[in-house]
Amino acid sequence: MALLDLVEYFNNRFEREHHANYRPLVIENNQVMGFFGQLRIGSTFSPLRQIANPATITGYAVKIKVSACESQHLYSYEIENLTTRSEEKNTNFESVINFDRLSRTVHMLNYLPIAHLGEELFLEVDPRHILGIKKDHGAYFESIIEQCGLTTKNTVVVLAVTGGSFLTYNEALVRGLTNYRRRGYRIAIRFDHLISDKHAFELIHKLKPDYVSLSARQIEAESGNTALKKLHALKQMITDTQGQGILRQVDHKKSELLARHSGFDLVEGRYYDII
Repeated sequence: MALLDLVEYFNNRFEREHHANYRPLVIENNQVMGFFGQLRIGSTFSPLRQIANPATITGYAVKIKVSACESQHLYSYEIENLTTRSEEKNTNFESVINFDRLSRTVHMLNYLPIAHLGEELFLEVDPRHILGIKKDHGAYFESIIEQCGLTTKNTVVVLAVTGGSFLTYNEALVRGLTNYRRRGYRIAIRFDHLISDKHAFELIHKLKPDYVSLSARQIEAESGNTALKKLHALKQMITDTQGQGILRQVDHKKSELLARHSGFDLVEGRYYDII
C-alpha cells in the first residue's frame, strides 16, 4: 500500500476511534507528521551497528521529534499516582496511551522507506502506557504493523529506565512487557547510566530482555577506573540471560574505544556516520 494510502487509512481509523473529526496524520516533504493537540510529532532514525563490523546495520532506533514542548522525565511519584485507580487517573492514562499510539504510528510509517528484511526497529513505549493497559499489550500496534506489511518479530519494544527508584514498580512492567513478548515483539531495556541498583539487576533477571542498552556518554561522565570492569560484569549478566548489549551515544573516538573494549554487541552514535 502506498504511503499516502496508509496515511488515509490510519486517519480514517483515528477518526472512527475518537468519534470526531480527528485526522492527525499529514505528509510533509515525504515525511509523516502527527498532530496531538498543540504538539507536532516527527521521527529521527539512528542505525544500530555491529561493534565487530560497524558497516553492518542490524536495526534502527527511532527518536521522537516534538515541537512546542520539551520531554519530561518520569518520576517515581508519577508512577505511584498512576497505579492508583480513579476516574481522573484513567483519563490521564487514556491521554498517554493515545499519544503513545499516535507517536508509534508516525514512526512506523516513516520507517517504511528504510525498512529491510531482517532489520529491527527499536520503539520506546512510555512506562505509563504499559501500566495503563491492563491486558492484550501490543494488540493495537500489532494491527498497525501488519497493515504496513511488517511483523512484530522485527519490532523491539524499548522500556526507558530514567531513575532507579521507579524500578520498585517493576512487577507490573514485567507483566506488560511479557504480554508484548507473547505477541512476538522483542524487548529492550534502556538505561541512561552505568547501573548498580539492585532493582535494575532484578528487572534484567526477571524480564530477560533481548537487549540492554547504556549511554556511552553518561558512562564517560560518571566513570572512574572501575567503569570497564562494571561494563564487563553487566555484559556477563546480559549474556547469561540470552541478551545482547548496546552502547548508545558513541559520538567520538574515546567512546568508540570504550565500545570496542566493553564486550558489548551493538553500537549507535555519530562516530559511525561517516561509514
